[in-house]
Amino acid sequence: MILQIENIKTKSDSELLSLFCSSGNTEYLGHLYNRYMHLVYGVCLKYLQNSDDAQDAVMQIFEFLVEKINKYEIGVFHRWIYSVARNHCLQKLRKKNKEILTDFSVDFMDFSEISHLIYEQNDEKQIDALQHCIEKLPETQRCCIKMFFFNEKSYADIVDETKYHLKSVKSYIQNGKRNLKICLGNRLQNE
Repeated sequence: MILQIENIKTKSDSELLSLFCSSGNTEYLGHLYNRYMHLVYGVCLKYLQNSDDAQDAVMQIFEFLVEKINKYEIGVFHRWIYSVARNHCLQKLRKKNKEILTDFSVDFMDFSEISHLIYEQNDEKQIDALQHCIEKLPETQRCCIKMFFFNEKSYADIVDETKYHLKSVKSYIQNGKRNLKICLGNRLQNE
């Protein structure tokens, strides 16, 4: 048994990887992973900013390797494991920060006269003009404007439902408001 352990220590990364893939013996993979565990932990600590989370991630990455390493073609193990660790941490951070943070400053929200028309529909002419102008908007703008103002959806809700990117949703709403303002100005002036 001691001879086998000495034999494992002299094997290269690619030899240990090959032995694990052919035999399924986790001792080979464990020894290989152990060589770079400090690297994995360092990457996880850098991204996750918490020692306990980093330790958990190190174990999760090893479990991932045991199950999935056969599916990958690996050139240089230490470079590959660095990428795996980084991607694992980024994925954890994305799941943790699923909410989309937005700036709710007065300028950003910009509740202009269009918002006023939408929320306080008193004049029949204004209501008709607003409905007409909304229907004239491009589909993407119309969809986002309706969801944001009429259905009171957040940017994050609109992103989830439409699968548009956050920047696109912001742009569609901003451009939609501008186009509505122009259309309403023209329509109400001509009546």
